[in-house]
Amino acid sequence: MKVSGNNVAKRDRARVALRGISKCPTGIRGLDEITKGGLPRSRPTLLCGAAGCGKTLMAMEFLVRGAAEFNEPGVFVSFEESPNELVENVRSLGFELDKWIARKKIALDHVLIERSQIEETGEYDLEALFIRISHAIKTVGAKRVVLDTLEALFAGLSKEAIIRAELRRLFRWLKDHRLTAIITGERGEKSLTRYGLEEYVADCVILLDHKVTDLIPTRRLRILKYRGSIHGTNEYPFLITAHGISVVPITSLELDYPVSSERISTGIPTLDAMLGGKGYFRGSSILVSGTPGTGKTSIGAHLVDAACRRGERALIFAFEESVAQIARNMRSIGLDLGQWLRRGLLQIHAARPTHCGVERHLVEMHEATLAFAPDVVVVDPASNLSASDKSRELQSALMRMIDFLKNRGVTTMFAQLQATGDRDEIMGVSSLMDSWLLLRNDEQDGAFKRTLHVVKSRGMAHSNLKREFAISRRGLRVEEENHVAASWFNRIAERL
Repeated sequence: MKVSGNNVAKRDRARVALRGISKCPTGIRGLDEITKGGLPRSRPTLLCGAAGCGKTLMAMEFLVRGAAEFNEPGVFVSFEESPNELVENVRSLGFELDKWIARKKIALDHVLIERSQIEETGEYDLEALFIRISHAIKTVGAKRVVLDTLEALFAGLSKEAIIRAELRRLFRWLKDHRLTAIITGERGEKSLTRYGLEEYVADCVILLDHKVTDLIPTRRLRILKYRGSIHGTNEYPFLITAHGISVVPITSLELDYPVSSERISTGIPTLDAMLGGKGYFRGSSILVSGTPGTGKTSIGAHLVDAACRRGERALIFAFEESVAQIARNMRSIGLDLGQWLRRGLLQIHAARPTHCGVERHLVEMHEATLAFAPDVVVVDPASNLSASDKSRELQSALMRMIDFLKNRGVTTMFAQLQATGDRDEIMGVSSLMDSWLLLRNDEQDGAFKRTLHVVKSRGMAHSNLKREFAISRRGLRVEEENHVAASWFNRIAERL
């Protein structure tokens, strides 16, 4: 069948429309997921925020990742810091700028703008700046450019009309030369930026913020604008680490993660029997809730021990006990977690809830999971992930963590500390879980008995009886169904 030229042209235009604009990957972990591929290629992006929020570091990582991972050389034009200062400042992130400069993959240029120089030359004009940038671009064959910061470039000017005209000219010049550019700017008092124009002429606007809540600081990122592309619209926590910037994009995840039918042992044979004889589904989320002393940590340790015995990796995030304390305490119930730590199959990350805010805890857990690639994760207790009393904040954090781990096929257990035995106390969290084990200390005839109840376990037949269990030097053992029935019958008979 013959296809007309008009139909071919229409089809090509439709394909372009579906693809959207071309994007330049940043290489910054999480940012490319939020932006659906990176920053707009051959267009300027405005990176704005208050002092100390991480603008310069993020812009520099954009250049370094471009040179190291995408073979795209870059130019960094600074109007405040000298090249030596920049090299020293980003060394803390593991970026060896001097190495990339020597390889002619990155060029640094320090442009000093002084009021006296502006007065001597008369009307302010950016032509000299364009010449310097062009020379630096030709030197390394740059595809990426960073200008840091706009306020220093126009600091000596008082005429707003000139500033606005030159700002438009600067953004147009970058577009005409097909440079993927990041321009940093300070936040203004009455507008997003100091001059109030940059956010309108930029094709992409990213806002960085540094908030302090309850004496705990948290850095957040938000994409305010992105012409020609869909993007994540939430506020995303990010962390500046020894390996660069890491953004947590998990608030944008959808319910489309893979599901496994494989079952893994709980590490407790009698508990496996309660769960259809096979244990948990791999990649599922499990909640173990109960008051203090009911055995939540012990159940998590059994899951970890069973995973390591299968040769899998396990990761524990502990918010109450140190690594040495956990290893010592678990030896008392016959579990030698130390052997798995020494063999590299187990990692334990211990931190106080007050160490940082819930968002930073989330980023650190995200980073540790990506680095270690565990098969099993235990968060103990999840209720201590936040030091504040904001239950909605904690529920949101847990939801994002669950989605992230499910997407990676990680089986995750969350220990939930209850102040009382009231089941309704944690309903907001339990609804997110695939399996829920409720532990209690029940008083009977002047003695306390530990009991376990499988409240739910999606996708499998499971016991609905409350079972007694004991913790001894040989580990945790759930009583058999017939034993529980006999014990109950004997107690009734004694009372009669």
